[in-house]
Amino acid sequence: MQHMENAINRRNFLKATATGALTTSLGISGFPTIVPASVLGKNAPSNRINVGAIGTGRISFGHDMPGVMQYDTARVMAVCDVDSKRAEAGKKFVNDYYTKKNGKGYDGVSLYTDFRELLQNKDIDAVIISTPDHWHAPIAILAAEAGKDIYMQKPASLTISEGREMSNAVHRTGRILQIGSQQRSSPQFRYAAELVRNGRIGQLKTVSIGLPGDPGGNEEPPMPIPENLNYDMWLGTTPYVYYTEKRVHPQDSIEARPGWLRCEQFGAGMITGWGSHHIDSAHWAMDTEYTGPIEVSGWAEYPESGLWDVHGKFQTEALYANGVKMIVNNEFDNGIKFEGTDGWIFVTRGDYAATASDPVSKKKGSKALTASNPKLITSVIGPNEIHLMESKEHHGNWLESIKSRQPPIAPVEVGHRSCSACLIHQIAMKLKRKVYWDPIKERFRNDDEANAMLSRPQRSPWAIG
Repeated sequence: MQHMENAINRRNFLKATATGALTTSLGISGFPTIVPASVLGKNAPSNRINVGAIGTGRISFGHDMPGVMQYDTARVMAVCDVDSKRAEAGKKFVNDYYTKKNGKGYDGVSLYTDFRELLQNKDIDAVIISTPDHWHAPIAILAAEAGKDIYMQKPASLTISEGREMSNAVHRTGRILQIGSQQRSSPQFRYAAELVRNGRIGQLKTVSIGLPGDPGGNEEPPMPIPENLNYDMWLGTTPYVYYTEKRVHPQDSIEARPGWLRCEQFGAGMITGWGSHHIDSAHWAMDTEYTGPIEVSGWAEYPESGLWDVHGKFQTEALYANGVKMIVNNEFDNGIKFEGTDGWIFVTRGDYAATASDPVSKKKGSKALTASNPKLITSVIGPNEIHLMESKEHHGNWLESIKSRQPPIAPVEVGHRSCSACLIHQIAMKLKRKVYWDPIKERFRNDDEANAMLSRPQRSPWAIG
């Protein structure tokens, strides 16, 4: 196909980014700083990775902070949230964890309500970014420039332009960034990708992806801004809108799903929320991790009124340069179905959920991996076949990468490409027509209307770039 020459593969991308500023920056800031002697645990304090947690909400408490604290090679030494109640809760959570883990009282966690002050702390080597989506890329850029390695929740960015700036900043500074696409550290997703790449289902033709949906809601009245919340900073680069609790997060719960997930001002809805997971896993199997679709069309239903305005029911179709078609739909079973000339494979999370409030259907007896022929999923990948990187646990893989300075299993450019693919799907939904994408230039072909949606106006003083 004539577009094949436009595809970017991992080898070419890494070659392009392994020169110039990237290599020089490694010599300056390639290794963690010395950790204070007060660190507890078996490992020598000077080898410990000091971590700051930025954003102490649902995903941080339920997934990210415990994911890092389980390792003696790291210590969460600081927490930050624009909601001081959540910051205090985060500090207590970490102190209590280390108290229980070490069998004696612990109070070694610093508290911040402004992430910029946390980034100035030279004792902090790395950060976890567990904020709402619209803050992911801006904080990651500033963290990379501050010399911090980064674990960041997906999706990678609010816009495609921000994602490109973030990937460039990480490579320019030589930092390690792991996107929280933890399906790459789940064995069934890696195995499914290896089976597809090694031709077990013949020539791959179609990838069908099922995502959850999001319902709309009611109109919500303006409310007084809580004294414990820096609402202006919480809004960040996005336009000022009145405060109401269901736009932000519950004041009486950390575990409950926050309302911002259903506001387009702060994210794109499930197309990026879960799409970043499944499209990333699909790209892994398709060998398209460093490129993107060349055509996308689709439709979506949007609420006609109410505070929550992300898409509900939807379907999109994408074409890749290798001829593979991808269909994404809210009515398919949650997971990824790879269909080839010799059969199909379906992979999903099974009973796994990152947090208790994940909106994923939990069918009784749900299997993580099924196929048209059961023999497909007992196939052994031979020593001379394609073997993909293996990670036992996603946060642990990130910490290993910080030590080795080798790319993690979900590096920044891969995260950017999976997120940008999701955002192209969203743009097609909004425009209700087919769009044509150039994955090299990262622009739509001859489409000013679509290209205007690659970025958003940014509010002062929070603008980046």
